[in-house]
Amino acid sequence: MKLIAYAALGLLSVLGPAVAAAQGLDLDAVNGAEWKPKSDKGKEIDPTLIKAQILLDRARLSPGVIDGHKGENLQNAIKIFEKTNELKPDGALDEEVWRKLTATSAEPVLTEYTITDEDVKGPFVKIPDKMEDQAKLERLGYESPEELLAEKFHMDVDLLKALNPDKPFDKAGTAIIVANVDAKADSAKKEKVAKIQIVKSEKVLRALGEDGAVMAVYPASIGSEEKPAPKGSHTVRAVAPNPNYTYNPDYAFKGVKAKEKFEIKPGPNNPVGSTWIDLSIESFGIHGTPEPEKVGKAYSHGCVRLTNWDVQELAGMVEKGTPVEFID
Repeated sequence: MKLIAYAALGLLSVLGPAVAAAQGLDLDAVNGAEWKPKSDKGKEIDPTLIKAQILLDRARLSPGVIDGHKGENLQNAIKIFEKTNELKPDGALDEEVWRKLTATSAEPVLTEYTITDEDVKGPFVKIPDKMEDQAKLERLGYESPEELLAEKFHMDVDLLKALNPDKPFDKAGTAIIVANVDAKADSAKKEKVAKIQIVKSEKVLRALGEDGAVMAVYPASIGSEEKPAPKGSHTVRAVAPNPNYTYNPDYAFKGVKAKEKFEIKPGPNNPVGSTWIDLSIESFGIHGTPEPEKVGKAYSHGCVRLTNWDVQELAGMVEKGTPVEFID
């Protein structure tokens, strides 16, 4: 049975720094990157930071979108890595953190991928800004092959383009360079989460095992001053892949004039993204987003927003009744 996500969700626009590709940005430069004192000081895409982000992603300490830039999500992920390795949790990528992080996986962080017919077949759609206009679409699919490919490999579209200059992303058979995010430990994929903790002050969601150990941490947008996220303990009620989104006029989102409820069809660019994890408090859930670059930076209207790939991974590790605790 398909669950309809009655979610209170809104987006605040946050503009990131302008992207400037580093000189010599290629597979060898990133795979062979080594730490240096100024690894995170520039505005250009940094091969060292790309490598760090991919290694953290593999360790299930998600940095959010892999973009090769220093940011709050990366710092939070490093801080958690430091805590688990008994290092000073300051969020700084120093030499000791780099040594321990690169020891977690020997697989190359970038790999070659050949674009398939499935990647380019579409249909690709232009997503209108207004939610009322989105409701007219049959599916909220990807807008382009590069958007699909970037999300498939947890990457920023600008980084995908910088690594593959002049490559046609709309042609099957094209070989491109992508983040090697599939090289994760097989054992963790089969584990079930015993408890979810949503830490508002840190803007993260923590997934804990039966022994209380951290299994995964994901950056999250959690509530807003206008509509704070809930408090206390709740449970997972259901998991819905490819959810519909139903707008309730009681939400009174800025820019939405509709006075009646309306429904937006499923798809990765649906307002709640590719997956909805329903919670035992009415109209609240954990869900994806069409704007992964804003996770952990923008606010949602009470719900917990992750990247599509992070919420899909989490959905595979939870079940009905999984405890969910909101921590101030």
